Amino acid sequence: QVQLVESGGGLVQPGGSLRLSCEASGDNLADYDISWFRQAPGKEREAISCISSRDGTRNYIDSVQGRFTISRDSAKNTVYLQMDSLKPEDTAVYLCAVDDYCAGYAPRVRFWGQGTQVTVSS
Repeated sequence: QVQLVESGGGLVQPGGSLRLSCEASGDNLADYDISWFRQAPGKEREAISCISSRDGTRNYIDSVQGRFTISRDSAKNTVYLQMDSLKPEDTAVYLCAVDDYCAGYAPRVRFWGQGTQVTVSS
C-alpha cells in the first residue's frame, strides 16, 4: 500500500508561484497514475492535473492549463505540481492521489494524501 504526503503549500500573493510535492512511501510512485485534486471551501473536490504511469502523458483542466505543470521525479519517488501565475480562485486544499487511468473521479481514487493548503491573497 502506498502512502502519499503533500508539502509546499502556503500563502502567496496573486501572480506568485508555489511548487507542491507529493512524496510516496511503501511503493514505487512511477507505477501509478497520479492526479492532483483540489477542494475549495463549499465546493466539490476536483481533479486538476494527472500524469500517466504508462507514457508520462499529462493533462490539465482548462482553468490551470498553461499555468500549472505536473512532473515526476522517479529517483525521489515524488510528483510535483508547479503552480505559476496564481489567482485568488486557486485557493484550496490540494491533494495528490493514486488515480487509475487518470479518471479524475474522486470516489474511485484508491489512495489520498492528507492535503496541503494553498491560499492566494494580497
